[in-house]
Amino acid sequence: MRTFDDCVQEYRKLVKQGEIVTAYQGLMEFMVNLRTHFRIRHPEFSVPGTLYPGYMDMTYFPLVPEKLKKRGLKIAIVLIHEDVRFEAWLSGTNKAIQAEYWELFRKMRWDHYRIPESLQGRDSIVECDLAVNPGFSDPVALIRQIEEGALQFIDDITNFLET
Repeated sequence: MRTFDDCVQEYRKLVKQGEIVTAYQGLMEFMVNLRTHFRIRHPEFSVPGTLYPGYMDMTYFPLVPEKLKKRGLKIAIVLIHEDVRFEAWLSGTNKAIQAEYWELFRKMRWDHYRIPESLQGRDSIVECDLAVNPGFSDPVALIRQIEEGALQFIDDITNFLET
């Protein structure tokens, strides 16, 4: 196993090459633009706070539909850095709410989307793929794909909870 110092040396080399810096900056800019898109185009959702950049593991921002807010739930639009893919997560505003709704979805054997096997180390109750292998050459089309998938996910979640 490499030491932390070894990893820092490798990081230094990658940063000096420049591609990783350009890619990271581009991904962060895309996420800011995506968040802004949701805030402007979907005033029916609260888009609180700012972009959470993460530790190069995930970057996300919350969307809070009113019907979910009343239950202490929110949606996270997440960029998973390792695979460079976009997901939507149903999350709770605290661990107790998260556990309550995770149990509900598991007991009902709701199989429309992924339900984590455990909440240990997880922030999601239910997960949805929005863009698995995204291309960034047409950011407008990618935003549209993520938006459409997120809206469907939100509709499916709220419909399930209202039945």
